[in-house]
Amino acid sequence: MRVGLTIIAALLAASATPACAQAPAPLKVAANGHYLEAGGRPFFWMGDTGWLLLGRLTREETEQYLTTRKRQGFNLIQVMVLHTPQMTNRYDAPALIEGDPGRPRVTPGKDPARPGEYDYWDHLDWLVARAEALGLYLALVPAWGSLADEGALNDRNAPLYGRFLAERYRDHSNIVWLNGGDTRAEMRSTVWESLGATIKRHDPGHLMTFHPIGRTASSWQFHTAPWLDFNMVQSGHRSYAQEGPSARAEDNWRFIAEDWARLPAKPAIDGEPSYENIPYGLHEPNQPKWAAADARRYAWWAVMAGAFGHTYGENNVMQMFVPDRDKPSFEAGRLWSTALAAPGANQMRHLRRLIESRPMLERVPDQALIRDNGVRYERVLASRGKRYAFAYAYTGRPFTMRLGAISGARVTASWYSPRDGSVAKIGIFANRGERRFDPPGDTAPGNDWVLVLDDAATTFPEPAIAP
Repeated sequence: MRVGLTIIAALLAASATPACAQAPAPLKVAANGHYLEAGGRPFFWMGDTGWLLLGRLTREETEQYLTTRKRQGFNLIQVMVLHTPQMTNRYDAPALIEGDPGRPRVTPGKDPARPGEYDYWDHLDWLVARAEALGLYLALVPAWGSLADEGALNDRNAPLYGRFLAERYRDHSNIVWLNGGDTRAEMRSTVWESLGATIKRHDPGHLMTFHPIGRTASSWQFHTAPWLDFNMVQSGHRSYAQEGPSARAEDNWRFIAEDWARLPAKPAIDGEPSYENIPYGLHEPNQPKWAAADARRYAWWAVMAGAFGHTYGENNVMQMFVPDRDKPSFEAGRLWSTALAAPGANQMRHLRRLIESRPMLERVPDQALIRDNGVRYERVLASRGKRYAFAYAYTGRPFTMRLGAISGARVTASWYSPRDGSVAKIGIFANRGERRFDPPGDTAPGNDWVLVLDDAATTFPEPAIAP
């Protein structure tokens, strides 16, 4: 009875939540090969990681999660479809028959009030439709990498499962496919190739990438695969101190810069950087936890290096953790709904606001704008359009900027805060030579600022998230 009441309450909550007037348009790769468009307009991917959403939340809880993230400025959620072969949802409906991805368990009807009728795929149908009504995209991982590693997903059933997914969801406008799932691209490659090619053959209208294991990129194995439309990086969760001096560790911008230079040109994104409130290195006890400042740094570094957007993650939210119910992974300890308000989640909107306030498709990374760059936390990442330029300094250290790279005899300069979106005017200067800029406050990790230079003859709108 309690489950039935919960479902009814969820239905009431869903019907009471205002839907957006128009479903989101399917995402497409822009003509320049580096960014995305939706309905002919530039699209900035501001994603959140909701991996275990399907298995751990009721409809009512899902509604709370989706509406909160939309309010915070997110426009896309990354979700696992199958985490294990024994995957069930909160209504005790298994996804598969005998753990076989080639045999999805589908029951007649879809009424959640009728026991045994509302199956796992009905619940995913509802999630897709509800997100669509709210104007949110879903990036769906068909099967986590462990399913292929352990043999549950294989060369025999991958085509069957891929066709099932493609035919079931190809008519929804808000789907992106994340093939793979925290797995090595060079392992079980024939399975991932089969799954990707099958989904793409039966659902050519949706974009697809590959979600790789930590500190790797999809481009290393699949850049030229016909089914791969854009590249995804998992920059991972290790600190500089946890790897050797030549390792990439926290420098996620390096992955994006390398993918930007690859041919043919394909968009790139960091789909899994260090999550807020997760321990350095994930599995090492007694380590500090990544904080909001780190989440901001990963986001701004990647986007300045040429990423078409970014995916944020929070440890308790990504696993939808409930104390005393779930076995915690990675030292989770907070109720997921409380962790929705983590500072980093509320600060991602400021990245999206600034990028959307300027012509997005013309922006290119340009490290030559910075004359005195540093390494690691002292690195300043820069990009520019024809009439504007951005430079992100994580520590707020002074740096020298090369002028004259954008149009105009004079430039208007200002500081933009990634922490609260505030703007502090600096002045108007001749657009030539070099100029030293000193961000507000003391130099320290987390005192991050973005220098914004605009052609003084151009008036851009104040940063605001588009509806």
